[in-house]
Amino acid sequence: MPKLNNLELIALADSFPYATSSVYKTVASSLYQFTSHDMNAALGYLLPSVVDSLRGLKQSFVVNDAEQRVSIAPEFDTVEKRSKMMKDLALKWRIEKKFKVLDGWRSELYPIYYPSSELYFTFERSACPIFGFVTYGVHMTAYIPASDTGPLRIWVPRRSRTKSTYPSMLDNTVAGGIGYPYGVFDTLIKECGEEAGFDSELIKEKAKSVGNVSYYYIRTSSAGGESGFLQPEVQYCYDLEVTEDTPPPKPIDGEAEDFYLWDVERVQEELAAGNYKPNTALVTIDFLVRHGVVTPENEPNYLEITSRMHRNLEHPLR
Repeated sequence: MPKLNNLELIALADSFPYATSSVYKTVASSLYQFTSHDMNAALGYLLPSVVDSLRGLKQSFVVNDAEQRVSIAPEFDTVEKRSKMMKDLALKWRIEKKFKVLDGWRSELYPIYYPSSELYFTFERSACPIFGFVTYGVHMTAYIPASDTGPLRIWVPRRSRTKSTYPSMLDNTVAGGIGYPYGVFDTLIKECGEEAGFDSELIKEKAKSVGNVSYYYIRTSSAGGESGFLQPEVQYCYDLEVTEDTPPPKPIDGEAEDFYLWDVERVQEELAAGNYKPNTALVTIDFLVRHGVVTPENEPNYLEITSRMHRNLEHPLR
């Protein structure tokens, strides 16, 4: 397999074409908007197979083929009503085995927002790609900075070989989705303990918020379930500077099977070999940019890379 450059790695995660792309019309022409009950905002984009599955549910949804839009019926006018209706639909589809992606059922709710920052309803995590909803996570990179005694080094986990999504691929030190009703930092503390055994006091004292990344992913079979579902995501990023004396991360809940302390050259080799999960490759490249490893001088695609790691998502946001 040929080595991947940084822009090619970004494109694996940010794979939905931009409006200026020559293939945008081809990809977007068959999609339907999934809108709020007042039809003022697109909460996600639907594949034709999903639209067909919604056509018979006239009490819950309004399908407008002329405008390629599916709206939540106006009588679902509260968070509670919408959440129950969407929960019942996801459960029905799971029982019917309508979509393979629901085989990864998580029993974890994700928040869907409309208008921005206002909870519109909650929805089963594994079903969110069916509707193309924006989802959110936290990703943390634990590292030992460069010094007179050695180069910058990063703690890198290998995902469990038994995971249904991206088994045995490399990941960020800690990563997890933000479920309802957790906050960003609450999720970080929870995931740090569950995945890597980091003490909560260490995270509260040392973890540093360093911004976020956003991208628009078209799912592949490696993500679990059907290919083609749209998955716009926002990841809140944290850095954790540690020392040789800091207790190392260790597998706790089975998400990771091992952790490696690799210098930045090895990390870049593993990235180029395509061994990272796509969105964690993007987060790792963001880390390398922020720490001056990837620069305008050594990266010919620097501007495109840095802009595509912060994509403007055309949906209501958290």
